[in-house]
Amino acid sequence: MTEPTGPGSNLANPKPSWRQMTRNHIPSLMYVAARIHPGLPESDHVFSERVNLFPAGCLALVQEGRDDLCGCLISHPIRYHQPPELDSLLGEIAEGVDQYYIHDLAILPEWRGCGFGREGIERVLGNAKQYQSTCLVSVYKTESFWARYGFQPVEIEEGLEEKVRGYGESAKFLEREN
Repeated sequence: MTEPTGPGSNLANPKPSWRQMTRNHIPSLMYVAARIHPGLPESDHVFSERVNLFPAGCLALVQEGRDDLCGCLISHPIRYHQPPELDSLLGEIAEGVDQYYIHDLAILPEWRGCGFGREGIERVLGNAKQYQSTCLVSVYKTESFWARYGFQPVEIEEGLEEKVRGYGESAKFLEREN
């Protein structure tokens, strides 16, 4: 779908940048999600709902003049230690939210190593400042990546452990103070 401009590739293509995601990005997001998370499928309805409920937390990494995504970042507020199960709808942003949640960061391999992950994370952590902490479920043994941004494993209750297991064997619940 997209042509890489990552390290060592043809730089004639415009550099991607993060912008607010719209529902028009969802088909391309599904391509990115299927490529990056083939064992963790989620419905397009899940992503459409997140864009509708909390647009400020939904970012699309796109090249100027193109609609297909090079990556995406989905985030929103939740109640403390109550992230949604994989492939589930929220219905609404609950009253009394007190923690920020990064649902997904996915960047196509050909665009990695260019600082886009850092840029996107810093942008959503700006949204998160109003909450005491931010959490996420790390998949594919990416804890060391998230540690760069202050995320660390924390003790969690049994109900949350079950949700985290739904994200795969290597999934870990991580948290950071804002």
